[in-house]
Amino acid sequence: MAWCPNGNELDQHIADALSEFFTHMMKRAEMVADEFGVPLFAVKALHRIDGPVTMKELGRRMHVDPSFVTMIADTLERHGLAAREPNTADRRLKNLVLTPEGLDLKARLEQAMLGRMPWCEALDADEKSSFLSMTRKMNVVLAEGSAPRPGHQQSEEVSDALTAASSDAA
Repeated sequence: MAWCPNGNELDQHIADALSEFFTHMMKRAEMVADEFGVPLFAVKALHRIDGPVTMKELGRRMHVDPSFVTMIADTLERHGLAAREPNTADRRLKNLVLTPEGLDLKARLEQAMLGRMPWCEALDADEKSSFLSMTRKMNVVLAEGSAPRPGHQQSEEVSDALTAASSDAA
């Protein structure tokens, strides 16, 4: 087991378990992508396209370099899943738009991915609710860029966000 900066063995076990969890999640995602005959990056792109989207915006959503977005668009077009169209507001820009085949594949992929999530198999309804609450709580900390220390007051923004997240879950 690797060394943990604060010496907390439990924190290290959590870090190791999360690393293993994400490794398994990526393997599952790759298997689904292979079953549907598209690269994993195309699955991610389909998930991120929710209407006409500029290539630049898709790159921002996927956290990838503009040159990679061009390859993604080429791949989606080659598979008949998307088309490039002029942006109506700025004709210098191109929007990527899903075709009917792309919309269909997106729906089937998302259904297949969701059905294979480990919480669907391993957790009951109460555990899923707790897992969602804990995940949202950690997402708030990640979004803020700082971690609250045990025993310290949470910022008002974190408290408000957690309250809102709890209300959404109910």
